[in-house]
Amino acid sequence: MPVEVGAGARLPQDAREESVVTGVTPGASVPRVGARVRPVSVRAVLVTLRPKQWIKNALVVAAAGAAGALGHDDVPVRVSLACMAFCLLASGIYAINDVRDAAEDRLHPRKRHRPVAAGDLDRRLAALLGAALLISGLALAAAVRPLLGLVALGYAALTVSYTIALRRIVLLDLVAIAGGFVLRAVAGGVAAPVTLSRWFVLVVTSCAVLIAAGKRHAELRRTEQGGVSGRRVLTHYSPAGLRLIVAGSGAVAVFAYCVWAAALPDVDARPLTIIPFVVCVLRYGQLISSGAGEAPEELILGDRWLAIAGAVWLAVFAVSVHVSG
Repeated sequence: MPVEVGAGARLPQDAREESVVTGVTPGASVPRVGARVRPVSVRAVLVTLRPKQWIKNALVVAAAGAAGALGHDDVPVRVSLACMAFCLLASGIYAINDVRDAAEDRLHPRKRHRPVAAGDLDRRLAALLGAALLISGLALAAAVRPLLGLVALGYAALTVSYTIALRRIVLLDLVAIAGGFVLRAVAGGVAAPVTLSRWFVLVVTSCAVLIAAGKRHAELRRTEQGGVSGRRVLTHYSPAGLRLIVAGSGAVAVFAYCVWAAALPDVDARPLTIIPFVVCVLRYGQLISSGAGEAPEELILGDRWLAIAGAVWLAVFAVSVHVSG
């Protein structure tokens, strides 16, 4: 039945709510005229990229620094580019992870504020950004050295596997986290290039397990005390078991570091770094026992005594390397 529209006439409700657009399939989504597109927030992008996490990539520099090779030829440039490549890889994986876990993150008391979960950053844009960063990181690593590109590819594959499956498998989640740290150190050795000591690799591995177990311990404690949901893998862990892993890995780290520092030829000053290193391990273990450790980068940067011990260790180590060189 025709609808007459004249002065003062009103359209029927259905006619007022629907618009007919020529050439558009009925039922298709049509943007509203004058609708505003939400601008992309620079802060949302930066939060998604997690620049605080880049501190972990200092391990890329550690191998060359431990060997005293940072002052040789173009080693600083190659190592810096390798570190940059791993920063790009890490940020790309974080962005993709946020897209994948957006629904789950909305139920988490802290993660629900992440830009993708909160709706401050479009999922498609975050996915494209993550893919672009991954490709850029792999390309940069391969440009430095083809072998470094393979190490970077292995790191990306391990981290993506962790995001998809390994983080839900008891103990393998700890191994995957530790493996990421070890691959960073290996990348630094490949970029320099320098030969990595077995004891140095053992130090990095045991410290990585310590950090990973401390992270799970803090998450488990928060879920038990706060009555909130957490990772499903936490149901397979106990506080006592995680504390045992922390203590064991810390002991191995101290032992391996002592052997590595004392066994270096023609270097008399480097054993002096043992004391501040032991203090760092003990302080980190103490913080884990108090329930901290869920965000290792914030703990390392935020705890005053740990930061002081770390600075003393770094200063003594740098002086010992300079003297030996």
